[in-house]
Amino acid sequence: MRHHVMLTVVASVCAVAFASRASAQAAATPSAGPIVVHAPDIRWADGPPSLPRGAQFALLEGNPADAVPLTLRLKLPPNYRIPPHWHAVLEHVTVLSGTLNVGMGEQPTYAGGTALSAGSYAVMPQKMVHSAWTGSDGVVFQLHSVGPWSITYVNAKDDPSRARP
Repeated sequence: MRHHVMLTVVASVCAVAFASRASAQAAATPSAGPIVVHAPDIRWADGPPSLPRGAQFALLEGNPADAVPLTLRLKLPPNYRIPPHWHAVLEHVTVLSGTLNVGMGEQPTYAGGTALSAGSYAVMPQKMVHSAWTGSDGVVFQLHSVGPWSITYVNAKDDPSRARP
């Protein structure tokens, strides 16, 4: 259960951010043929307004605003925090490097929780409230889902898109 919660937190944060920035990168769709993305060719962009500043993402497949398969990568810097939130869709998260910490519930502690290290995989159910944070090394993870992607913060004041111009 802890692994599922961590994955949902990470995926939720990414989904909202990507939906607003999907036009920043041209991602192949399954109907266009095979999708091959070599690591050195990944184009990173600033995270969407729905995530706290400092996040980066790369859209590998799909469009977060559409009901299609979605694959993206997220880079969260050291000591990064995503307040309690939930997503409308199921999320699958695979940690590629670093550690992603996930806590469940409406009150963040940014301590304890479930630590997902490199190679870890988690699935987060729809609408499960969670928070996420990184340690001193940050994290890179891959998120898979089916859109449309969104993130809803438990406390509206925590929504970074409200504070951005």
